[in-house]
Amino acid sequence: MRRSLLALTAAALASQAAATRYPLTVTDDLGRTVTLRAEPRRIITMLPSHTETLIAIGAGDKLVAVDRYSTYPKTATDKLPKVGSAFTPNLEAILALKPDLVLADESAGSRLTEKLAAAGLTVYGGSAQTYNEVFEKIAVLGKLTNREVGATRLVTSMRTELNALQQSVLRLPKVSTYYEIDPSPYSVGPNSFIGTLITKAGGATIVPARLGDFPKLDPELIVKSNPQVMIGLSAADARTRPGWAGLRAVTAGRVYQPAQEEEDALSRPGPRLPDALRALIRFIHPEAGK
Repeated sequence: MRRSLLALTAAALASQAAATRYPLTVTDDLGRTVTLRAEPRRIITMLPSHTETLIAIGAGDKLVAVDRYSTYPKTATDKLPKVGSAFTPNLEAILALKPDLVLADESAGSRLTEKLAAAGLTVYGGSAQTYNEVFEKIAVLGKLTNREVGATRLVTSMRTELNALQQSVLRLPKVSTYYEIDPSPYSVGPNSFIGTLITKAGGATIVPARLGDFPKLDPELIVKSNPQVMIGLSAADARTRPGWAGLRAVTAGRVYQPAQEEEDALSRPGPRLPDALRALIRFIHPEAGK
């Protein structure tokens, strides 16, 4: 009965998504006005999350190239030309493909959107940083590509799966968690999309919200917090860091290095959020799967 109700809800939401009307003007994350005169037919994505989203909403046939880190789903990405990355784009190859839309990031560090726009291309610069922005970006990409029905269906199915996963750990105790993005060390704040997933997995990131979404930490903060679980590094690495050998996560053997596919899902704010949450639950509350 419940599944039938969910299916009807998804169908109703999808039916409400009208076809995109062009010309279409949107504002990207850099505050730039981006206008599409007609439905884009030749798209280049410069972020893996954008690539995965377009394919998941049914716009994969519009892709003419992707960035070097777009590796999923392999059946699609292996067939597409790679045109560098945000920091090292192959501008000559991008221009030669004559895209009518390039999906980039809003990073001030790479200045990718600025470089591509200066070359005369139509560029949307933006990516999700928070949990809710993941769904907002899926909706935006659906609108840009005239795939709003596909975007609505994807969001509905993702939210359904994410809610079911969260229910499995709802009554379990919170586990203090250190999540490492980079050994510098960079970690995740509670309001980032990874931080929110950690909360939904029954964990609590040790990073205070005031430090931001993806802050560089003072290693002393990690030692003082003494987390119960560490994710994103190897146990051997953790044992060699000053003051870490006696931390609860290390002594209890609860230091986890995600497999490559899990790491990709965790680092890409897109359609694989349920896979990311499933991995976090396995690390934080392995008993939930028993």
